[in-house]
Amino acid sequence: MARRIGRHHGDPRAADTRRGSKDQYRPSRDEILRYISENPDRSGKQEIAKAFALRGDDRIWLKDLLRDLEDEGLLKKKRKRHIRPGALPHVTVLEIFGRDTGGGLLARPAEYQGNDPPTVAIRLPRGGGPAPGIGDRVLAKTFPTDEPAGPAYTARVMKVFEKRSEAVLGIFRVLKDGTFRIEPVERRQPELIVDTEFSNGAKNGDLVEVEPARAPRYGLPKARVLQVLGSLTSEKAVSMIAIHAHDIPHIFPPDVMAEAEALSPLPSLRSRGEGGPTGRVRGSDGPEELAPPINPLPGPSPRKRGEGSYEREDWRDLPLVTIDPADAKDHDDAVFAEADTDEKNPGGVVVTVAIADVAAYVRPGTPLDREALKRGNSVYFPDRVVPMLPERISNNLCSLREGEDRPAMAVRMTFSADGRKVRHSFHRVMMKSAAKLAYPQAQAAIDGTPDDKTRPILDTVLKPLWDAYAVLKRGREARQPLELDLPERKILLKEDGTVDRVVVPERLDAHKLIEEFMIQANVAAAETLEGRKQPLVYRIHDAPSLAKQESLREFLQTLSLSLARGAQMRPAQLNTILERVRGADNEALVNEVVLRSQSQAEYSPANIGHFGLNLRRYAHFTSPIRRYADLIVHRALIAALGLGPGGLTREEESRLEEIAALISATERRAMAAERETVDRLVAAYLAERVDERFDARVSGVTKAGLFVTLPQYGADGFIPVSSLGDDYYIYDETARSLFGERSGKGYQLADRVEVRLVEVAPMAGAMRFEMMSPPKPLPGSRRSFHKAKGRARASQSRPRGRRR
Repeated sequence: MARRIGRHHGDPRAADTRRGSKDQYRPSRDEILRYISENPDRSGKQEIAKAFALRGDDRIWLKDLLRDLEDEGLLKKKRKRHIRPGALPHVTVLEIFGRDTGGGLLARPAEYQGNDPPTVAIRLPRGGGPAPGIGDRVLAKTFPTDEPAGPAYTARVMKVFEKRSEAVLGIFRVLKDGTFRIEPVERRQPELIVDTEFSNGAKNGDLVEVEPARAPRYGLPKARVLQVLGSLTSEKAVSMIAIHAHDIPHIFPPDVMAEAEALSPLPSLRSRGEGGPTGRVRGSDGPEELAPPINPLPGPSPRKRGEGSYEREDWRDLPLVTIDPADAKDHDDAVFAEADTDEKNPGGVVVTVAIADVAAYVRPGTPLDREALKRGNSVYFPDRVVPMLPERISNNLCSLREGEDRPAMAVRMTFSADGRKVRHSFHRVMMKSAAKLAYPQAQAAIDGTPDDKTRPILDTVLKPLWDAYAVLKRGREARQPLELDLPERKILLKEDGTVDRVVVPERLDAHKLIEEFMIQANVAAAETLEGRKQPLVYRIHDAPSLAKQESLREFLQTLSLSLARGAQMRPAQLNTILERVRGADNEALVNEVVLRSQSQAEYSPANIGHFGLNLRRYAHFTSPIRRYADLIVHRALIAALGLGPGGLTREEESRLEEIAALISATERRAMAAERETVDRLVAAYLAERVDERFDARVSGVTKAGLFVTLPQYGADGFIPVSSLGDDYYIYDETARSLFGERSGKGYQLADRVEVRLVEVAPMAGAMRFEMMSPPKPLPGSRRSFHKAKGRARASQSRPRGRRR
């Protein structure tokens, strides 16, 4: 029977036998933990209270108990749910690796933070569901088990990803003696031999997919060429390696292209039907009518209309402008701002953000929609873009082109003089971009050098935009998002696809203006949908885990910096640390370590807020051309506000958890592919410069050695610990350093050093360096290292007080 756990001298863990409210017994700690393990999808505080029929004061008791279990490391809060540390998410990606003695499939998590990933038993599908096999990657719902001898989890397969064979990628090379070799494109992949009869017509320099044979006892393993993917002598070949290595869909199926080509632009005033293959509103008996031109202030509130009778508002006279990179081909967003004339809001501004209405063309369940979800997002390489949507949609029908009528979803936001949002409203409109501007072009106009395009709109459009940004900036400063100073580098290529140079683009106020306008539009979308109780996909970013907070705290202590403990970390605390080191020698080091302490942002239908932006509600709304998450939010707004056809369907609502997991995975896939392509391009660029010396920065420290980055090129390489010298080097995890046992000198994360390039494997993107800079005395050497270990042991043994 459940036992009562009451407060005893302020400690909710002290037990007594008193009854709770209404003679209900309170569950024991073990029962709470067992319930959470067995019900990972119903482990929020409210759901736990409901499961144990807790009411009134018992719910306050439960809240205190859950906090204590978190402090003790027995629970971890993710989104609004509680999970056991090391537990698998309720929906996750698994890799099937074998079978049990009874023939059942066994899997492991594709991504797992820890050294011993749990084994998962795959439940056989019922009713013709997806049938996986060994080697497959699947999206599955997981369920913990109580069997001590068997797998820790069972799982029900929701989706089988495209099957991957044991094939690997490589570069086909013809040696001088006429023999064939496969040059690896992965850093840990061995070189392979190909016999003539298994070359499959491959030529020197071709990117090929090969199937390795069993490795012989002596010599290199053999392989046979399965297919030729393209020649590396052609332009854009390097990115093809990442595309194939990560299974990124890059060729649109014929039915998707046919659907895209059949779409027609939304009509002008002369023929007023909604776009789609027929050019009319789906479900409408008559042509679409445009509402009268908007009254700029204060603007109409959204009206709820049925699918067949909504009116798209005519905003074509509003001088919205697009501000993008100079080489941008698709334009998701356009902006406009003006002073608020309401006497009740002195100094306030009205900001309008219009976003391409992709939902008008890409309808749920169509081939276009299925392919967009499969891709999840566009992938941006230095030499190409793999778009989420066909070019006819992304660069034409939905792109907010200058001087052309385009459908849009728009939000009008009113801010007070201190940058606080007063109100907002969403509209489905027809707009016409007044100007296509590049960031430097808009900034130059504000700085006093307008050109022929910006001069006519300087006073009426651009200056009001910058005035509005000044207001929004006050709100940002009050909000205190995390302010990391980590410059981004951009690779510029020659016409042949090789590296020309690497630059750090200047961070302009024009960039910050658009960024802040988009953030506020995203917040407005989340607030509206939450207020309407409409399910959606949030963009969430969890606070650093307790373990990462403690690791960061110990590291900062080695630099005589303190990070206060508290019930909940806030970005402002980290900003205080970053401000203290601004301009100091260790500024780059602290920024890097703070960055690495952060959780990874992801998509979820359950909201936990966005830690980095310090926002309680946040959803991606502003880039539906290149992110499927934004398209989902557009559909949700259309459904919730009654803005016509193309809204979120009930079937989509039931799959939001699955969709969120899929697009989170495709985002990580894109990031890995983009990073690897940059590594390969720069490695190929530097392949002719072996033995040269370079200025570098230590970007990673491990027991095996140092990772270094060449700031001038954004390239990464490795220095093995065995090459650092005669001293025996010890890895200090707290100080992020390697130091000599005898000398106490060594190297630390973010150190500026000089290195010599020793070896390059261009297609693997791998470079090995030799350290040329002597080791230096470190604050994290032997003495402070052992002190830090002692502090860590002391903090673990010291009892913690209850969080308030």
